[in-house]
Amino acid sequence: MSHLRWNPLLGTYNMVAPNRQHRPHLPKEGCPFCPGSGQVPNDYEVLLYPNDFPALSPSHSEPDAGPTSFYHTAKAAGHCDVVLYSPDHNKGLAQLPLLHIEQLVNLWARRFEEVAKNREVKYIFPFESRGEETGVTIHHPHGQIYSYPFVPLKVKTELENSLAHYKSTGNSLLLDMMETEMNDGRRMITANEHFAAFIPWFNDYPYGVYIVNRQGKSSISDMNEKERTDLADVLRKVTGAMDALFNKPFPYMMCLYQRPVNSPEYADAKNYYPFHIEFYTPLRAADRIKWLASSETGAWAAANTLLVEDTAPQLRAALARYLQSDI
Repeated sequence: MSHLRWNPLLGTYNMVAPNRQHRPHLPKEGCPFCPGSGQVPNDYEVLLYPNDFPALSPSHSEPDAGPTSFYHTAKAAGHCDVVLYSPDHNKGLAQLPLLHIEQLVNLWARRFEEVAKNREVKYIFPFESRGEETGVTIHHPHGQIYSYPFVPLKVKTELENSLAHYKSTGNSLLLDMMETEMNDGRRMITANEHFAAFIPWFNDYPYGVYIVNRQGKSSISDMNEKERTDLADVLRKVTGAMDALFNKPFPYMMCLYQRPVNSPEYADAKNYYPFHIEFYTPLRAADRIKWLASSETGAWAAANTLLVEDTAPQLRAALARYLQSDI
């Protein structure tokens, strides 16, 4: 049975989900996400449905107690959704029309509003894993939305540092980062009225782009129609640049960060924690993977093998090629 186990060393929960061991892995025949498979509608544009192998579920019951007070358990309450981007097996974000990506953005917003009504949910996390290098199990373009009954440790760390910056300066840390990058220009990738895309000065991935809402809106559901269109636009451009970089589908983990829900301790996060996207990109060259070494995994001591002042211009040039081919 899926449940949560408390990690007392890090002060966070780990999800235990034995049922996920049986999910399909890169099936050689057929695709469960393609129309005609019998598992999805024969006619859809974007589609959300419950994950067949969820780590979190609103129906999970209370687990057995842990063996000690510091080894305690909790119910794996929440939601695990699959989000299909398109019925076309071969079209990722960079190959979809802008209006189609807008539908995806609107779906993310609707789901945020729906799931936030579940008082057990504390954090709603849309993401996409693309490419075998990230451990993806089905190639059909899709993402997921995990809705956790706790605020994950990575997010808590970002929130705490953002709050400390806000208290000391009165400013949003992510907006100050964005302004610094836009003024410098060397690490910028693209920008429009409502979003800026850049590789931060400190990034541990050579092509690890951040996308930040320039108005500081803290969730997609807070954004107006023009902001959502601009988000679709910058997503298409960034992923198009990545695909054009090495002239092949670029693997990445794309993570969408927004304010927590049903969490009084973060009630004012809308003032200091804007919506943003972080790309975790495992390639350091067309044929070389940036493996995480023991220092990075065991000590969380990141090491980038390339200067982002060198990789950002490469990605900007790839974006120009993508836009030229898209005419």
